[in-house]
Amino acid sequence: EVQLVESGGGLVQPGGSLRLSCAASGFTFSSYAMSWVRQAPGKGREWVSTIHSAGGRSYADSVKGRFTISRDNAKNTLYLQMDSLKPEDTAVYRCAKLAVPGGTVDLWGQGTQVTVSS
Repeated sequence: EVQLVESGGGLVQPGGSLRLSCAASGFTFSSYAMSWVRQAPGKGREWVSTIHSAGGRSYADSVKGRFTISRDNAKNTLYLQMDSLKPEDTAVYRCAKLAVPGGTVDLWGQGTQVTVSS
C-alpha cells in the first residue's frame, strides 16, 4: 500500500525539542523529494521544509536555523528535528511526497499534532 505515516508529535514546552518521523511505503522513497507542511488552528497550510532525492534542503524563514530535515533511504523514513520550539510552531505537521521536484504533492500523510505550550 502506498502511504505515509507520521509519528513523534506531542506536547512540549517552549524552547524544547521534538523529532518527527514519516514512514513511507509502497513507492521508491529514495527517488522522490519529500516535504513537511504544517497547519495551525484557524490558519492555512504552511510549507516548512523540503529535502530532495540528492539531499538538497530548503526551509521556510520561520523555521530556518531551528528545524532540520533529513532522510534515511535505507529505512524509507523522513525526519524533522525541531529545536528551540515556539508556541507559534503549534500545528498539525504532515509529510508529503512531491510528484516531481518543485512540483505538486501527490501523497499526504495523516498528520501528527505538535503543541508548544507551558
